[in-house]
Amino acid sequence: MASVVLDRLNVVTSGSSSSDVTAVLLHGWTMDHTTWDRVAAALPGRVVRYDVRGHGRSRGVGSISELADDLAAVIEEFVPTGRVVLAGHSLGGMTIMALAESRPELFSRVSGVALVATSCGDLPRMNAVERVAGKWLVKRSKVGFGRLITPGLRVTFGRRPRWADVRAAAAMAGATSGEAFVGIREELTRHQRREALAVLSNIPTVVMAGSWDVLTPIRHSRVLAEALPSAEFVIYPKAGHMLPFERSEDVARRIAALM
Repeated sequence: MASVVLDRLNVVTSGSSSSDVTAVLLHGWTMDHTTWDRVAAALPGRVVRYDVRGHGRSRGVGSISELADDLAAVIEEFVPTGRVVLAGHSLGGMTIMALAESRPELFSRVSGVALVATSCGDLPRMNAVERVAGKWLVKRSKVGFGRLITPGLRVTFGRRPRWADVRAAAAMAGATSGEAFVGIREELTRHQRREALAVLSNIPTVVMAGSWDVLTPIRHSRVLAEALPSAEFVIYPKAGHMLPFERSEDVARRIAALM
């Protein structure tokens, strides 16, 4: 496995460089590329992952549209030829939609898409508590308090998660920059990209949802499935939002099938 810094982004590659297909895995808000560790290890071919701006070891902050520009840059630099499979968890799925909106021509090389616990729009606006906390958090280089926020992160998982996974998710959230934490939360309320899904209409796509997801409830995945009637729609009973952790084996199997 190799790690490379592309300008402000920490990009990690693994698998055979001679493979004719590369999976590009995009993590969710407040997470980092290690969200996909178990999934990436189970995939055939080549895998590219990276930390979104302000997350993990990547710097800066940006809108979802700018995150789509980053995705385009990663593809052009690390996957200049061959087939591409895109898999996005939560914010990662939204970034794929934003790329479809801004750079539809790039999808001529995309042979599969996995939309994991994500949404094409109508997410809740920030409440008063979030706005007050945001004014304080935006000044912090890192959110911090990874151990303290572990119990709060438990609600994002479904039934009986591994506590090591909950602690790992909390550590990732704590390592997110305050500016990125607040900026992306505001961006989620502006995300409206159902029309962009038309770009995926002729691409093999799988939509995955946890029935107990409290961040992007299952109704959001149903909207995706309705907009993409040829897509495979998978519901994981009693699973939450963190499917790359909670159902890593099956998520890997379904992404591998696209490869």
